[in-house]
Amino acid sequence: MSESKSESSPAVKYFEPPVFLSAEAIQARVRELAAEIRQVYGNQEITAICTLKGSVIFFSDLIRALKMDVTCEFLGVSSYGNHTESTGEVKVTLDLHQPLNGKHVLIVEDIVDTGLTLSYMLDYLKAKKPASIRTAALLFKPEALRAQDLKIDHVGFKIPKKFVVGYGLDYAEKFRALPYIGVLDAG
Repeated sequence: MSESKSESSPAVKYFEPPVFLSAEAIQARVRELAAEIRQVYGNQEITAICTLKGSVIFFSDLIRALKMDVTCEFLGVSSYGNHTESTGEVKVTLDLHQPLNGKHVLIVEDIVDTGLTLSYMLDYLKAKKPASIRTAALLFKPEALRAQDLKIDHVGFKIPKKFVVGYGLDYAEKFRALPYIGVLDAG
């Protein structure tokens, strides 16, 4: 038998930011949003588009709560990089796989602050000629909005201009796995 050598690694200090929105409050609001969305679409099938990476946890919880026919698509977009504010420059990192022509589309966003990313996605997806496009965002920062005439159809929570992490939201790819949304002082 071979012996395994135990190597000690340097201790990494684990940091959990203070809770801003609890896991319970988020789950309750996700169920309410699902009910709102079902009321709008009725028995129509929708194509729900998850904006990667931050929306994946919200998207998963929301589509399970919808209890209706949903086709899932994924669109990778980035406007933050390793910054705490949107750079305003949107990059598509993963494109859709199925055509949207004639389909009812629901864009699922984790957070809308400047609105520039969502505006870009709306223009991008409208060119694909869907029957309709609606938007659902877990978080919305009205004070940070820079996009003109942006309409968000379903908003989970309106929040102040703070940098938040958790429940899919990150800072430099960290904190996504937190079950709640916390405030990060990145300063």
